[in-house]
Amino acid sequence: MLFAELGVGHEAARVHHASRRCGGVAAYCGCVGAFTGDTMKQLFAIMLVALGIGLSQQAYSQDRQRFPKLRSDQLTPEQKKWADEIAAAPRNAKFTNPPYNIYLRSPELAAHATAMAGYLRWKSSLPPRLSEFAILITARQWTQQYEWHQHYPLAIKGGLNPKILADMVVGKRPSELKEDETILYEFATELYRDKNVSDATFDAAVTKFGERSVMDIIGILGYYDFVSMTLIAAKAEPPQDDIPRLQPFPK
Repeated sequence: MLFAELGVGHEAARVHHASRRCGGVAAYCGCVGAFTGDTMKQLFAIMLVALGIGLSQQAYSQDRQRFPKLRSDQLTPEQKKWADEIAAAPRNAKFTNPPYNIYLRSPELAAHATAMAGYLRWKSSLPPRLSEFAILITARQWTQQYEWHQHYPLAIKGGLNPKILADMVVGKRPSELKEDETILYEFATELYRDKNVSDATFDAAVTKFGERSVMDIIGILGYYDFVSMTLIAAKAEPPQDDIPRLQPFPK
């Protein structure tokens, strides 16, 4: 036990148990008159050590970085080749940023993942307004802050109504959707919520978008599920700025 390790003996243990009977350390302050001066010194020593342990554990948790950033001189030739590829247009990415710094651990996987992302981001059959909307639907499903932060301005730039995003931030169904946005939203929501797509929703999507675009929507949702899981596992956090953070879904 902590008391024995600290060498404060049975009297300090008695203080601890008495404090628990009084409702905890805070409540114990009203009971302190029952103990000697030496006992009080022992108690405060225990409290200080416990506080120090708690702060150390908290600092360790905050300082620990999963998948630490790699320097250029640490990269293997395969990693360096891929880092140079993503630095080029249209991605213009830095390999030190998430999710790329995480992908680096498996450069062959990274190459395939970014090839798929390249198609879904810039060559799919969907306009940016809809492809970015699909990405943000995925970020919202996972409450993935980094992914949301990165694609929020791209969705607005692509023409998505900011009121839609304001509703999504608080976990509400968007109230001002255009026809094609409604069909996409219902298709994606049924996949996530029901693990199914109804005939009516599927038919509406194919009629509106065509089979190729429906497949592109599925590809976007699936790829950004992978991105979300990667960022969650890495505990990647976005910078603090004026882009609104996702709130928990209402219960």
